[in-house]
Amino acid sequence: MIDRRAHLAQADPAVYALILREVERQEHGLELIASENFATMAVMEAMGTALTNKYAEGLPRKRYYGGCEVVDEVEQLAIDRAKALFKAEHVNVQPHSGAQANMAAYLAVAKPGDTLLGLALSHGGHLTHGSPVNFSGTLFRATSYGVREDTGRIEYDQVREVARRERPRILVGGASAYARVIDFAALRSIADEVGAIFVVDMAHFAGLVAAGIHPSPVPHAQIVTTTTHKTLRGPRGGLILCQEQYGKDVDKQVFPGIQGGPLEHVIAAKAVALGEALTPAFKQYAIQVVKNAQTLAAALMERGYAIVSGGTDTHLMLVDLRPKGLTGKEAQALLDRAAITVNKNTIPGDPQSPFVTSGVRIGTPAVTTRGFAEPEMEKVADFIDTVLTRKDDATIARVKAEVRELTEQFPLYAAPVRHAVEARHV
Repeated sequence: MIDRRAHLAQADPAVYALILREVERQEHGLELIASENFATMAVMEAMGTALTNKYAEGLPRKRYYGGCEVVDEVEQLAIDRAKALFKAEHVNVQPHSGAQANMAAYLAVAKPGDTLLGLALSHGGHLTHGSPVNFSGTLFRATSYGVREDTGRIEYDQVREVARRERPRILVGGASAYARVIDFAALRSIADEVGAIFVVDMAHFAGLVAAGIHPSPVPHAQIVTTTTHKTLRGPRGGLILCQEQYGKDVDKQVFPGIQGGPLEHVIAAKAVALGEALTPAFKQYAIQVVKNAQTLAAALMERGYAIVSGGTDTHLMLVDLRPKGLTGKEAQALLDRAAITVNKNTIPGDPQSPFVTSGVRIGTPAVTTRGFAEPEMEKVADFIDTVLTRKDDATIARVKAEVRELTEQFPLYAAPVRHAVEARHV
């Protein structure tokens, strides 16, 4: 095995030093961003391999370059594992990100200028579901549905009303800040009624689907997209799952439509993560992710925080900070100083701008990966409340020390292998 650490430290000490700092930040902080997780050593090792050197435009056994016999097997393994995990008819594992997966999915079934209907960004949707600052809102005529502000939940009769009025070519299901199970059958019936293609972006809850503890959109949607990080706990990248009849169009939109050569080292890491997700241990992990989220949401509500929709069915929650007299921007900055990482987030009917917000989004995938269970989530709730209530420098410093003490009980990277981890993040 090549000693990557020695090469990197000598060749570029500036980059090496930055990686050391990031490993330290991850090791001794509480990562509560709902879209982040910690990939396993095996996943990270797969990314740091000689596969990064191989150009492989095309698909397995249908390449534009020679010398692809090995990467063909790597990519096919990832495809086969994704099919088995999600019970999908066709899979493309090449998208570099969830956003590119969504672009390819949309363009496979619609033309620029066609109407796209998705959950509004301010109500928990994603940039790629029709935001005017994103390709989805500039290439397509974007319209949106929302949640009821009094319940924080999708009202499917309202979705149907909007769909009947707008007649979209694509109806998008999925969200980035919605804590409840989505009724995929209801959305599919709406799509069928108005002649739309139903595309589900399950990037946030894909790991829960893989574990069999969350309803799968695959039986209901013509096309399903996802990232491979977040709850799936793999490398940063994307996947597209679809019915066989859409397979060729999806593949053509990925390449040559929006991408060139696939990242075979990342695809190898996707294969590793998908293999991990097929194990009983991963199911237990996913179950604990949801238990931890529900425990944290309940503990915050006991301390006077408002949770949009009154709780969570998944790995995340959206905290309305207005009862505490705080903005999301203020809360994020305060918690950052205590080594607790969250992100500010709009809430339904938010009076603040998207740069300030009235809420924060909190998730449990990363802290569950490091071994946290319900008792630790009670401590996390106490840390958050103490910082946001007291706000003074001495309290924040004390909580930061307590965070470090807690994380040291659940080490993310064992000391003997930490240098290897640092190198493999390159």
